[in-house]
Amino acid sequence: MNTPITKTEILAWLRETDPQRLEELWRRANETRRAHVGDAVFLRGLVEVSNFCARQCFYCGLRAGNTRLVRYRMRADEISEAANQAVALGFGTVVLQGGEDYGLQTQWMADIIRRIKTETPLAVTLSLGERPDSDLKSWREAGADRYLLRFETSDRNLFEEIHPPLGNRPCDRIAMLRRLKELGYETGSGVMVGIPGQSYESLANDILLFRELDLDMIGIGPFIPHPATPLGMGLPIFSPSKNHQVPNSELLVYKAVALTRLLRPDANIPATTALATLNKTNGRDLGLRRGANVFMPNLTPHKYRRFYEIYPSKACITEPKNQRADLAGQMQAIGRHIGTGPGGRKKQVRLAPDSWETELNLA
Repeated sequence: MNTPITKTEILAWLRETDPQRLEELWRRANETRRAHVGDAVFLRGLVEVSNFCARQCFYCGLRAGNTRLVRYRMRADEISEAANQAVALGFGTVVLQGGEDYGLQTQWMADIIRRIKTETPLAVTLSLGERPDSDLKSWREAGADRYLLRFETSDRNLFEEIHPPLGNRPCDRIAMLRRLKELGYETGSGVMVGIPGQSYESLANDILLFRELDLDMIGIGPFIPHPATPLGMGLPIFSPSKNHQVPNSELLVYKAVALTRLLRPDANIPATTALATLNKTNGRDLGLRRGANVFMPNLTPHKYRRFYEIYPSKACITEPKNQRADLAGQMQAIGRHIGTGPGGRKKQVRLAPDSWETELNLA
């Protein structure tokens, strides 16, 4: 069994600039991905159900204070139609994503989840922010399989600088991720690379936390602030010295993805839309070559898609309705193929000091 990668090694790789040395990192990540999750790329159909949000995060275009954004909530029949489209395209999962919108009432969302689980074979993933425990329990009981909640940074002080609290409610996403696991959700999280004030050590701690939390899915993308937000308008916050600040570069995202694959070999790791936004030509392909095994095509109706503007110029805005054929050809060109079914995490279960068993989680 390989020796686990250490924090010192993570820091060294994050700072590495030699292209030949980095080829070794890409190779190791790709081989680890192939050995633990195979060559399949699983497609998750993304449906952005609402762009209302109660939060005031300093970088996100959905923040409540952005009065220039046209707001929308999809109707139940529109969400159901998008789920049926996912089935028709051969996807195994639908991801219902939105801002922290309390106009999406608990029972209404539970009814939608039940309808999708009754009428389709899809796994249902939710990404709806920091909802109360009662909501999370209700949606799990309705049949939701997975929940995505990015902790963005493990640096508590930095997190609080850019995520104002909602009223008097405490904000502890790490605790909520642990609670989601207790409720039986397959649990996903992730971080932004290059937040102003994020040091290399902080990012290394993020990657180590992925392993500690035993996450099933891990999303990593570059920090891209919306121009109608405090950070997008250049609000000064604490920042480490030039030699310690992590850049929000494409290369740093690839490094973080590759290192995450080495630490979490059996996790599902997407080539994110934000990465494809930085490099529309081959950002997704490079992400898949450097450790990723998931892609999330956008199934949000085109009349809404441009209003889900977390950051500007999202790559998915112009994605065609049916891109499966194109994706199949692109996957074949890099020696991969599109996976079938929900594509749950293949967990490595320790049985004895020198033995491991793979348990396929079909949730």
